[in-house]
Amino acid sequence: MRRASLLVGALISALVSGCGDGGTAASVTSAAEAVRPEPIRISYGETDDNFGDLYLPAGNAVRLPVVVLVHGGGWEQVHDLSYVAVLAEDLAEHGVAVWNVEYRRVGGVGGWPTTLADVDDATESLATVVQERVGGRLDLRRVHVAGHSAGGHLAAWLAGRHTIDGTEAPGADPHVRLSSATIMAGVLDLRLAAINGHDRFVRDLLGGLPDQQPDRYQIASPIEHLPVGLPVTVVHGDHDGTVSPDQSRNYAAAAQSAGDPVTLRLIPGVGHADFGDVHSPAWVAAKTAILDRIRT
Repeated sequence: MRRASLLVGALISALVSGCGDGGTAASVTSAAEAVRPEPIRISYGETDDNFGDLYLPAGNAVRLPVVVLVHGGGWEQVHDLSYVAVLAEDLAEHGVAVWNVEYRRVGGVGGWPTTLADVDDATESLATVVQERVGGRLDLRRVHVAGHSAGGHLAAWLAGRHTIDGTEAPGADPHVRLSSATIMAGVLDLRLAAINGHDRFVRDLLGGLPDQQPDRYQIASPIEHLPVGLPVTVVHGDHDGTVSPDQSRNYAAAAQSAGDPVTLRLIPGVGHADFGDVHSPAWVAAKTAILDRIRT
């Protein structure tokens, strides 16, 4: 990622600043039928950054599928979950519960291993404090994950965390298992990003280069945990000057070679920040992938 272009939160914030009964969530509730409630803020840990906003569709449907949504911004403290709120709102209009999670980040008290442990804890909390808060309305057999940029890295890591060996590693032995993952312009090979991409954001996250912190790169890099055994869609713009499209190309090729059902979508003319615009081809492609996975 280049410093000049990886002000992801600022770029995307500018783009988005304008912004029934006991059955399933299969049908879409229109705005004319009901007003969707405001998001519910729920703490999953003890620090100021251990919280998420839960977006529910209008109505009283139960057995709601869930999307864990993870924001990006170079894993840095200066960016937060607010820029993907518009994406969460858009998904909730399609009968989906969206758990938009915050986590501790570099520049605050995040980094290794805190950032990874936090997104793991946020996901695990779906089975405890989040489910309790909504009276058991969530279908924990249908939990999906999506993320953008650095959040795409974390989403892909969540999708493969069950493959991690060692009880001391963050994410090992999860209880909430994921059904699918949709990765938007994600950083999926941390070694490649740190060395070939000269990515100081990755180095800041993991505390050094791969030869200095080999174990951390092994645990934190999604491409190291293939196969993950679940459907993954990687969506990337071919005009992305922040995260190289090779990150998605290489991950998809490696995942397919390992036997995973991975789909690669390269969107012509799309840049890195376009995923924050709900009208862009980037978000339309990602949303379609998320909803298709949920419905099948």
